[in-house]
Amino acid sequence: MLRVVENHSLPRTAAFFDLDKTVIAKSSTLTFSKSFYQGGLINRRAALRTAYAQFVFLVGGLDHDQMERMREYLSTLCRGWNVQQVKELVAETLHDLIDPIIYDEAASLIERHHTAGRDVVIVSTSGAEVVEPIGELLGADRVVATRMVVGDDGCFTGEVEYYAYGPTKAEAVRELAESEGYDLARCYAYSDSATDLPMLEAVGHPHAVNPDRALRREALARGWPILDFHRPVRLKKRLPTLSVPPRPTLVAAAAIGAVATAGLVWYAARRRSSAI
Repeated sequence: MLRVVENHSLPRTAAFFDLDKTVIAKSSTLTFSKSFYQGGLINRRAALRTAYAQFVFLVGGLDHDQMERMREYLSTLCRGWNVQQVKELVAETLHDLIDPIIYDEAASLIERHHTAGRDVVIVSTSGAEVVEPIGELLGADRVVATRMVVGDDGCFTGEVEYYAYGPTKAEAVRELAESEGYDLARCYAYSDSATDLPMLEAVGHPHAVNPDRALRREALARGWPILDFHRPVRLKKRLPTLSVPPRPTLVAAAAIGAVATAGLVWYAARRRSSAI
C-alpha cells in the first residue's frame, strides 16, 4: 500500500522519478520498436539485436557494462536519423503504446505529489524525443534525459552530448535543486535500478520501486521503502483524476532513447511465423 505523501509548503520540493519499470512497465524506447521499424529507421538485423536487449531488460535489467555497450551501439545506430521523423513517429503512436503500460500506482503517486505541491521530474536515460512526450502525458513538470548531437541537416550525428545515467542523474537533481530552490532533504526519488543509487542518495526520501536484486539489497540495508507497482492502466481512464495541468517543461535532454528499436515486435513476429 502506498504511503500518504506529507505536504510541505515551504521550501519547494520535488519528486524525481526514473521512467522505465518505475512509472511504465517496459522500456520507453523499445516500446516504440514497431513504429521505428515501420518508419524505416531500423532494419531487421538491428531489430534482432535490440530485441535481445529488450528481453534482457525485461527479465533482469542491464548492468553497467551492458548499458555502456548498448549506449555505444545505439549511438551508432541512430546516426543519420531525422529528428523530426522520430518525433512524428512517437507522437503518432504515443497514446496507443504508452497508455496501456503506465503503472496505476505510479500515476496515483504522481497525483499525490502534485496535490502536495511538489514538482514532478522524470529523470531517464532514454531521450527527450521519447521521454518528453511521455512526461507531458503524465503531467510532469520537468524532464531530464539523454541528449544527442543534432547536425545542421536535422539528423543525429551519432555523438552523445549528454548522457543521463548513474552519477549524472544525481548531478542533474542537484543542479535542479539549486536553480529551482528545492530542499533535497525533503525531496523524494523513485527508481527500480541500482544504477540510480546516486540519485536516490541525493534526496531525503528515496524509494525502491520493483527493485532489481542489487537495489533491493541496498534498500533493505538502508531501511528505504520498497514499493511494488504491478497494475498497468490506460491513462485515459484516469484523466478525471490526473487533470493537473503540466507547468513549463524543462528538458535537459534528447535522444539516445529514441534511438533504438523495432526489434521486439519483429522478433516476436518472426518466432510466430517460424513456428507455423
